[in-house]
Amino acid sequence: MSNPPLAPSSPPPAPTPESQEKFDIGEEYGTAKKNLPPAGIVAICVVVVIAIVAVYSLTNRVKQHSTGTIDDVVTTAVPGQNMVMVAINVSLQNNEKKPLWIKSIQVGAEVNGEKLSDDAIPAVDAKRYIETLPDLKTHALQLLAPEMQINPGEKIAGTVLGTFSVGADAFAARKSVTVSVNPYDELPIVMTK
Repeated sequence: MSNPPLAPSSPPPAPTPESQEKFDIGEEYGTAKKNLPPAGIVAICVVVVIAIVAVYSLTNRVKQHSTGTIDDVVTTAVPGQNMVMVAINVSLQNNEKKPLWIKSIQVGAEVNGEKLSDDAIPAVDAKRYIETLPDLKTHALQLLAPEMQINPGEKIAGTVLGTFSVGADAFAARKSVTVSVNPYDELPIVMTK
């Protein structure tokens, strides 16, 4: 069985000038009118996205749920050093529906136009200082410390100790004292007196 030979096909006919379509280079790249959606639809989409972002940001922003006050400030000079130790009694109220855990505590003061700040003295060391300095012992309450828990609706009072490298007279003329209690999942509770 042999295959019959294939006959050569004839070349396609050459196009004539009448059969060619018109070509406009301006239509090749298109225009905004042809390639973009109508302006009304774009405006509606932008308004909807802005509304969604606004509602989300208003309903999910971080709120301070706990409050606190500075009740008492007791100062004593550290013997032989140009510094003071300060015992600050504070009250904290947990207004949240879940326990509040203290992450860290900072103390600060504005003395002679200068802002001083430091981490609160750890409770283990603070107990020794309170025993050593009798002025602090008379006003001391339970020591507040990191990792301390405040139950929902509970109000506690406690003492925070801090040191400042200024003389007792300069600290007595201070402008303000600040305690900042930083919980794990809330905004810091900043108290100023």
